[in-house]
Amino acid sequence: MIKSMTGFGRAEIADEERKFTVEMKSVNHRYLDINLRMPKKLSIFEASIRNLLKEYIQRGKVDVFITYEDFTQKRVNIKYNREIAAEYLGYLRDMCSEFQLKDDICVSHLSKYPEVFVMEEQSLDEKELWSFLEQGITQAACQFVEERKKEGAHLKEDIITKLDGMNDKIHLVEQRAPEILKEYRAKLEERTRELLADSQIEDSRIAAEVVLFADKICTDEETVRLRSHVNNMKNVLQEGDGIGRKLDFIAQEMNREANTILSKANDLETSNTAIDLKTEIEKIREQIQNIE
Repeated sequence: MIKSMTGFGRAEIADEERKFTVEMKSVNHRYLDINLRMPKKLSIFEASIRNLLKEYIQRGKVDVFITYEDFTQKRVNIKYNREIAAEYLGYLRDMCSEFQLKDDICVSHLSKYPEVFVMEEQSLDEKELWSFLEQGITQAACQFVEERKKEGAHLKEDIITKLDGMNDKIHLVEQRAPEILKEYRAKLEERTRELLADSQIEDSRIAAEVVLFADKICTDEETVRLRSHVNNMKNVLQEGDGIGRKLDFIAQEMNREANTILSKANDLETSNTAIDLKTEIEKIREQIQNIE
């Protein structure tokens, strides 16, 4: 199924001890560009997160936001530095003796000195934490992909409608070609009679001129190739994932054929139709830029 390059996904996964919130959003980009924003303690999982996301995304500039909350205190330990406390106590008693001060040292006072008690965070169980985080990322990525598919379905429908309109315009060019030759022959005969003042003109000479003109303005090859590109694009639209680059290439070929038709056009109606073709192709190319 076709996927747009714009999308959004969000997941929240929690238990009694922790909660992860994962949000993803993307815009168009030529390649896959993943920008991760998450707590520093989760940076050890960056490579794993990128590899996981590549299973769901091929193209686009993707911003991923991850927040982490720990609901427990068991990951933090209090450490008592006995040596530092003893050193503080020794100096305090030295001060009492040296300056003949009252020894009023108590535990509550001593415990407030720097580094006597410090908070130490326990090392995380990486395997357990990744298993939990992986669930959140997977859920967000699945929602993200579904949003892209919905938008992709709308893009596909719009492009097919435009391709059908192109086929109608190609048909107009093909229909108009014989009429252009008839009109040219009539004008040529009229001008020749006016110049030669002679009603007896060799049909063979007129026919030869018409053949030269027909060869000059003939767009049969261009219309056949253009119609082939239209059908090819419709077929590619049925393929599914990763077709954005291929569609863009086909659109470039379409534009080349439309340009040739316009350059050969010696008729206002055909010129206008060729311009309409180019306009539709440009609209299609704009839509293709949104496809993964």
